[in-house]
Amino acid sequence: MSLETILNILENNWPMFLRGAGITLMIAIISTIIGVLIGFFIGIMHTIPVRKRSVKSIALKIFNFILSCYVEVFRGTPMIVQAMVIYFGLFSYGIKLDTFVAALVVVGLNTGAYMAEIVRGGIVSIDKGQYEAAQAIGMNHLQTMIHVVLPQVARNILPATGNQLVMNIKDTAVLNVISVTELYFQSKSIASINYKFAETFLITCLIYLAMTFTATRILRWIERRMDGPDAYKKVDQHSGGEVLQ
Repeated sequence: MSLETILNILENNWPMFLRGAGITLMIAIISTIIGVLIGFFIGIMHTIPVRKRSVKSIALKIFNFILSCYVEVFRGTPMIVQAMVIYFGLFSYGIKLDTFVAALVVVGLNTGAYMAEIVRGGIVSIDKGQYEAAQAIGMNHLQTMIHVVLPQVARNILPATGNQLVMNIKDTAVLNVISVTELYFQSKSIASINYKFAETFLITCLIYLAMTFTATRILRWIERRMDGPDAYKKVDQHSGGEVLQ
């Protein structure tokens, strides 16, 4: 292994590396957004209060049971197996998904299962007094969630969401089993041509590292922006309007 060989591989194959990295990022970002939306939906459904036995309450319990089964199945099985079952399973019934669409479905559903538990924990962490205050001013459950609870949950779960995005960037590598042309698939194709496996996948490692490092730094910047300044200024009315820090 030499630096000259690595640079030569990069020079001759950079369009394939770039194309693979772009597809990897698109799948990871879009799937994370899908997963977050699924997580919030399940989180809201699991917190809808059921006060009396009725057809509506029974239907809600059955629906929540189905959602819980979905979460357990996708959290308890490997993504590579899920990809095979969804893609080839649908194909056996005459439904042929585009590989990119199949990737979004697989990673999005997998992410949604994990985000459901993260969102549930974020909702549970909100003080119950805020629910009572919202009800006292006439808000129903959905209004309380949208205007009071979920904005706080979104901030609280941002670090976990960032971790999930980083995991998705790396885990897209398993999608090569259904021929998704992401970064790992492109790297494998390059290595099979030049037979320089160590050098090729070293470049792949560095590209993955660059993507995850950049994503982490961007998310930390967003966290700081949401937190606001470390110190807020206030006016001391007893000192003639002097500004204190």
